[in-house]
Amino acid sequence: MKPYFVITLLVFSLLCTSCISNKDVVYLQDKDGTGSTDLVLTEIPKPYRVQVSDILSIIVKALDPELVGIFNPVGDDLASGQSQASLYFNGFTIDMHGNIEFPILGEINVLGFTIEEIEDKVKSELLKQYFKEDAELFVTVNLAGLRYTVTGEGGGGVYTLLQDKVNIIEALANAGDLPDTADRTDILIVRQYPGGQKIHHIDLTDIKAMQSPYYYIQPNDMIMIKPLKRKALGAGQTAIQNITTIASILSVLVSTYFLTRNL
Repeated sequence: MKPYFVITLLVFSLLCTSCISNKDVVYLQDKDGTGSTDLVLTEIPKPYRVQVSDILSIIVKALDPELVGIFNPVGDDLASGQSQASLYFNGFTIDMHGNIEFPILGEINVLGFTIEEIEDKVKSELLKQYFKEDAELFVTVNLAGLRYTVTGEGGGGVYTLLQDKVNIIEALANAGDLPDTADRTDILIVRQYPGGQKIHHIDLTDIKAMQSPYYYIQPNDMIMIKPLKRKALGAGQTAIQNITTIASILSVLVSTYFLTRNL
């Protein structure tokens, strides 16, 4: 009876190992059960303040196109976002001291400024040193794409989206979305700050994630994905996979039992 007891115990243990359920893979669930998901408001992200190594696209326009030619050596391609390579080689990279090197004006410190503040600063300096007030000057500043990294369960890579605002679900979808074995309840976001990096947590299975300050990603964010614990234990993702595993183990155990019995 002992072998049968061992087999029964093993089968029972495997059956108790739950498969991956909808609660593990569905985004933005109403976990409180209030049914008022339409009342949840997404937190408006604070304006991003540029950091060292960010690349800026700066386009200057005025009534006289010839006057702005020196400031736009590659035309308006940067503004249109047609070429990421063009943005990399011809944009304005913020150096270790927080400066960009701008034609005529020289070094301009922009570290910690928002995009709107940089536009105002560049326009103010141009009017002071180069243009007259009646030039009808127009300055457009953009980040050269929102670059982020995804790593962990399901693979990873470095991605760039030519958008100003991207939430984490959009970012993951652009990276191919997460496999069923990914732990959506505890996504790690490694974010850069002037004083260093910090790790933040967000539960993407809860609709309250939309109210999190980390729901919208920032340039240079690293999104780290952990596997579900049941994957680490070797459990199947579906009931069929569990049954297949049980059948395989039972086959081996039964064969072993009869072989040893006949010795």
